[in-house]
Amino acid sequence: MTEITSQRLACGATLVVEPVPNVASAALSWLLPVGSAGDADERDGMAAMLSEMIFRGAGELSSRDHSDALDRLGVQRSSGTRSRHLQISALLVGDRLTEALPLLTAMIREPSLPGAAVDPVRSLCLQSLEALEDDPQQLVMLRLREQHLPPPLGRHGYGDATALEAVTGDDLRQAWAARCAPGGSILAAAGDIDAGGLARSLDELLDGWSGEHREVPVTGVAPRGYRHIERDTQQVHVGLAFDAPPESDTDAMLERLAIAVLSGSTSGRLFTEVRQKRSLCYSVGASYRASRDFGLVALYAGTTPERAQETLDVCTAEIDRLLGNATVTAEEFARAVIGLKSHLVMQGESTPARAAAVVEDTDRLGRARSLEEVAAQVDAITLDELNAYCANRAAGALTIVSIGKQPLEPRERPVSGSEPVGA
Repeated sequence: MTEITSQRLACGATLVVEPVPNVASAALSWLLPVGSAGDADERDGMAAMLSEMIFRGAGELSSRDHSDALDRLGVQRSSGTRSRHLQISALLVGDRLTEALPLLTAMIREPSLPGAAVDPVRSLCLQSLEALEDDPQQLVMLRLREQHLPPPLGRHGYGDATALEAVTGDDLRQAWAARCAPGGSILAAAGDIDAGGLARSLDELLDGWSGEHREVPVTGVAPRGYRHIERDTQQVHVGLAFDAPPESDTDAMLERLAIAVLSGSTSGRLFTEVRQKRSLCYSVGASYRASRDFGLVALYAGTTPERAQETLDVCTAEIDRLLGNATVTAEEFARAVIGLKSHLVMQGESTPARAAAVVEDTDRLGRARSLEEVAAQVDAITLDELNAYCANRAAGALTIVSIGKQPLEPRERPVSGSEPVGA
């Protein structure tokens, strides 16, 4: 079994390492407590701008010099904005890691955040925000998140146009200095890595970095219910969400298997009943999304105005046929288990995927799980246990968002069984 080590660095950040045998690559995934939920309401979008600004020079190196230095070492890198974190990812050949670490840590300790880059970065963020209108499938799911989760956790991470226009270079530099602290930071590494050597190098490079992280409080109540966004379009986009267990819940793997039955493949119930049998939509699928704080199941369906109401009705009926009943067949159970374990096998062949999984586990559970441990959790579940879970698991109230010409009419649903869980 793969040994995953976890330790607290001298600065207070958490380092988690999973050595992967017989690979030449090393992948890093670094969570920093600079997420969109931490932006003040009047500065919603600052985290998105910082995610772009982080690669615009560091230490004594200009943006071009810093980028060229990483390129010479073959470092593939990216950044992204999450609710509670800014995530930096890097992939390189393992024997180049020692040379690359000073460049990567300088981005954290001494980002240039140059004033000359503020307007170009602002323009990029505004373009990304505006582009959502041309991608209604993504837009409906982002609006669904806003509708279902309490503020500020429901923020989509792209920011607000008015707030983006108001952000200054001083705002960005002050936010980074105040929020980018080792307390609340998690660095995961997977691949051709010596855990002890990496820890020693980081302790030296991060010497003097200090600060604690303050948890972002929930500031309001989730709107939930039904929301329609009117658009003159020949398509209708429907998003649907309901509460689910957070990752730390003992029922999380049961939930994952149940949703795999609902929508784990082209043999899943949604695809079969909504698309194949009735030809109601061109795209349908659901996924279980679990975090440290909450869990939810999110469903998307893309269809036409004529078929939109029936699409929503059939999707809702399939949810209620699964949850609140013991209807999972042996064949469905076997497909769900095989699908989950196949995903684990594929994940094990990718060091970036392992680094991402390790950092996610550490954030959500407080510890990282090996592939063997997760596979064992899947194997431990029986068909009877899954059916018993489904029988006592009600979806509860649904949050629904639609984009199209006409609003839909969500049907009345009996809510029985267990109370909703999650946020």
